Amino acid sequence: MARPTKAQRAAISQRRADAIELQLAGVDWLTIGRKLAADPTINSDRIAYPQGYGADLYAKGKEPPDDPALIRYACKDVQLALQERHTDLGVSVDELRLVHHMRLERLFFVAFRRAVKDGDLPAIDRAVRILERDARLLGIDQPSRTELSGPDEGPITLEAITSTELAQLIAATEGEDR
Repeated sequence: MARPTKAQRAAISQRRADAIELQLAGVDWLTIGRKLAADPTINSDRIAYPQGYGADLYAKGKEPPDDPALIRYACKDVQLALQERHTDLGVSVDELRLVHHMRLERLFFVAFRRAVKDGDLPAIDRAVRILERDARLLGIDQPSRTELSGPDEGPITLEAITSTELAQLIAATEGEDR
């Protein structure tokens, strides 16, 4: 297979950027695949997307990729685009976390602009909520400390119990809730 030309590499890069944009917008994988398909007969816009999915098949006049193939192409494009943007991420949970972080950044920008420009109190509250969610997602917040106390704020005492004593307690309480 021949190495892609500079123009083809640029078109592939644009396709991947478009795939990311669609995925961030919450578009399902099949719709992304159809929107970025090379063959206008399966492309949702009825145009030949440059360097779209199945471009080699379309160029040869062959059958376009089926739906499962379009889904695989779209998923692979998003995965590769995320790897290009953040090469240190290797597992899918991190990739998903990154996608959610990027979505929150977009939402924050809208709320922040309205909050700063108009002094809109609901927009300020929304911006703070987005920041809080993003901080939890990224693990920025320190875990909160929780303390339990007994009667009159005193310490809780724990008693060790054997498995035999536990079995006796369970047997004694089995008929109580009927």
